[in-house]
Order: sequence, then C-alpha cells, then structure tokens
Amino acid sequence: MPGTWEIAILFATACLAGAMNSVAGGGTILTFPALLAFGMPSIQANATSTLALLVGIAGSLYGYRTHLPAAQRWLKTFAPVSIAGGLLGAWLLTRTNERFFDQLVPFLILFATVLFLANNLIRHLAGIESASLGGSAAGTLGAVALQFGVAVYGGYFGAGIGILMLATMGLLGLHHIHEMNAIKTILAALINVVATAYFILSGLIVWPQALIMTAGATIGYFLGSHFAQKIPQDHVRKLVGVIGISLSAVFFWREFFSR
Repeated sequence: MPGTWEIAILFATACLAGAMNSVAGGGTILTFPALLAFGMPSIQANATSTLALLVGIAGSLYGYRTHLPAAQRWLKTFAPVSIAGGLLGAWLLTRTNERFFDQLVPFLILFATVLFLANNLIRHLAGIESASLGGSAAGTLGAVALQFGVAVYGGYFGAGIGILMLATMGLLGLHHIHEMNAIKTILAALINVVATAYFILSGLIVWPQALIMTAGATIGYFLGSHFAQKIPQDHVRKLVGVIGISLSAVFFWREFFSR
C-alpha cells in the first residue's frame, strides 16, 4: 500500500491534472511522471495514468451533447478505426520491452508537450490545407488513415491525441469548433476506454494508486470546469509547457547520461 506522502502527492497531482484537462489538456504530462517518481514500472504507470484520467469523459460528453447530431456523420466514419487503433496501441504497449519503453519515455513526454504548446499552430496549418482535402474521397481516406495512427498512439501513450484529432478534422475542412470538439471528445473516449479495458484484462493497472488518482482527478475536473472561465488559458499552457519540457529533460538525463 502507498504511504501517506505518496497518497497525498498522487492525489494532488491527479487533482491538478484533472483541472488542467478540463481547462486546456495535458494532464498525462503530470500523472505519468508522478507514478514513475514513486517507483512504479513505466508500462504499469502508463496504464494506471490512463485509467485515472478516464473520469472526465462523462462530463465532457455531457458538455457537448447538443452538437452530437451534427457530428454523427463523422463519428460513423472515425469510430471503428479509433476503436481498432486504440486496441492495437494498447496491445503494442503490452508487448513492449520495459527497458525500451523507459528509453522511449523522454521522447513521448517531449512529443506530447510540443503538441500541447503547438496546438494553435497545428490547427491553423490544418485549416490552411482544408480547402484542398475537405470533401474529396482521397482526403477522407487520408483523414481516416491519420485517425487510425492517432488512435494507435493514443492506445500506446495518449497525451496530445485531442490536438492531433482536431488537426485531422481541419484537413477535412471542418470549421465549427464545438462540433469538432464533440467528435474529438467521443473518439478520445473510445480510444481510452478500449485501451483501459485491455490494460485491466492484461493486469497492468496498479489499483491502490489508480483509485487515489481517480479520486483526485474527479475533484480536479469539477474545480477546473467550475473555474475554467476565470483561468487565463495562456498561463496554464505556459505552465504545462515548462513542466513538460523540464520532465522530459530529467528523463533524458536519467536514461541516457547518468548511467
């Protein structure tokens, strides 16, 4: 069983991660390293972090319920590949050598952080290209292939998939941000639910820590959604960026320079 300090720190970290996810995203950048810091093996930490942050899905889906009818067409196209990709990513994680994944961790954290910081740029670039791809059969097929790749990454690690999916939808010419967020939220839910179910069946979840962090994330999501309008998102984004880059630097040092 985790000790008092571990319980307190994991709970607080998950609370902050839940609040971040409800305001700007990026919660995994905190929860995953927190579990690693207390000695949890990296693959189990990844699976446990994914489960802990699932709690926000219901609230997110409820928030976008009025936009679901307009999003239905795209959900029929993207839902099957999202489920298949999420399962494949989760399966790949369970087949990954622990040492290899440890070496991959700094790159994953850095990649997720860059995605998070480049959110607006990625969406802008996707919008520029939307006129040439949106509405065409080739564009739709390309977007489905991209979504499958995003889902595989989501099942494997997951941080930043929302940003990638918004960029994919931009390539299709979608512009209504609330409808795009509705599609993104449902597809992310499908990816995370199937991946978590696979992790549970594979015995990768460390339940005491998962329950502690789920409780913290629940409070964080509530507080974040309540105070979202009062928090400057640019400040949150900068803080997450500093934390993510700092953590990736620490893990790069630990894995490649301190041995």
